[in-house]
Amino acid sequence: MQDFNFWAPTRYIFGHDAELKTGIMAAQSGWNNILLVYGGQSAVKSGLLDRVRKAINEAGVSVTLFGGIRPNPVDGPVREAIAICREKNIDGIIAVGGGSVIDTAKAIAAGALYFEGDFWDFFTGKRVVEAALPIGVVLTIPAAGSEGSGNAVITDSRNSQKISIRTEYQLRPKWALMNPALTLSLPWHQTVAGIADMMAHIMERYLTTTPDVEVTDRISEGLLMAIMKSALKLKENPDDYEARANIMWSGTLAHNGTCGCGRNEDWTSHALEHVLSAIYDVTHGAGLAVVFPAWIQFLADKAPEKPAMLGRRIFNIPEQTPDREAALLTADALRGFFSQLDLPVTFAGLGIENPDIPLYVEYFHRDKGTPYVGYYPLYPEETAQVYALMK
Repeated sequence: MQDFNFWAPTRYIFGHDAELKTGIMAAQSGWNNILLVYGGQSAVKSGLLDRVRKAINEAGVSVTLFGGIRPNPVDGPVREAIAICREKNIDGIIAVGGGSVIDTAKAIAAGALYFEGDFWDFFTGKRVVEAALPIGVVLTIPAAGSEGSGNAVITDSRNSQKISIRTEYQLRPKWALMNPALTLSLPWHQTVAGIADMMAHIMERYLTTTPDVEVTDRISEGLLMAIMKSALKLKENPDDYEARANIMWSGTLAHNGTCGCGRNEDWTSHALEHVLSAIYDVTHGAGLAVVFPAWIQFLADKAPEKPAMLGRRIFNIPEQTPDREAALLTADALRGFFSQLDLPVTFAGLGIENPDIPLYVEYFHRDKGTPYVGYYPLYPEETAQVYALMK
C-alpha cells in the first residue's frame, strides 16, 4: 500500500426532503448572493427548482438563475456564467442536477476568481486552481459522483476536446443535499447509464499495479456488489426507494476518493470514452458500458491479474481458472450485466454504425499523450486494438 492523504470535507445531508435545506445551508455557509445552476426543463417541470429557490429566498439569500446546462457540458455556458458571477458579485454557487451541472458549476467557480486568463487554462494544465467560489449541490442524478469529488469534465466545443481537471480540495462541494426520492422520475436509460458510470469509477481504481491494498479492494468489491444487487432490484421495480437510496450513496462513495486510498489508479476507460462522447455526444455512462468490457478483454493478453481477481470476487469465476481465461470471462460477465440493464455494449448500440477508429486514436493521444499511462500503457496501435474490440 502507498502512503496517502485522504480528505473528504463535503457534508452530506441524505434523505427525504433534503432539498428543502438548501436555504439553511447557504445561509450557514455565509453566502449572500447565489448563482443557481441547473440543467434542462425537468427541474422546472417537477417543481424542484421552485422549492429550492423558495428555500433560498426564505433564508434571506439573493439568487440568480442560470439554466440550460446540457449533458456532456461544453465551454460556452461556463464563460457566460463567469461573466455573470463577476457582474453580480456572486459569493456562492449551488448546482441542482447531476454530474454535468455540477461539473459546470465547478468550472464556473474556478474561472470566476481567475482574472489572468480563460478558465480553460486549468483544463489544459497551463494553470493550477488556487482559489474558487464555494459550491453546494442538490443532487438529482446519481452517477458522476461529482457531488463529493474535486474533479470536473468539460468539452472545448471548438475542437471536441473533452478534458478533466482534478483538485484535492479547491473544487470539492462544501455540502451536498441528497434525496433519493428525486431520482424516482429518472428515465430507465439515465438510471442505468449512471450505474455504469459509478461502477467504472470503482473499477478504474480497482485496476491498479499497487500491491497489498486488501482493505481498499474489499471496499471496492462490496460497493460493486451492492450496486449490482440494487440495479437488478430497480429493474424489477423502478419505484423501489431503498434501492434508489443505495444507488445514490454508492455513486458518492465510488468517486469521493475512498476506493483509491493507498494505490495508483487507471482511468483508461474514461479517457477512451471521452473521445466518443466528445465526438458523438453519447451518454457518458452508456459509452463506458461499451468501453470497459473491451478494455478488460484487451488486458486479458497484456496484464490479466487484476481483471481476473475482479472476476473471481464479483462474478464467481472459479479460483483455479487461469488469469487470461478469467479476465476474458470477466469481460463477458460485464457485457452480460450491462446488457441485462438494457445498456449498449457495442458501437452499434451507441448508434455509431461506422466507427472511425483512426480518428478516435488521433484524438485520444492528442488529448492524453503517448503513451497513455494507466494500468497498462497504451500506444496508438494498441489503442486501436481496444477500440476494435467495441465493434
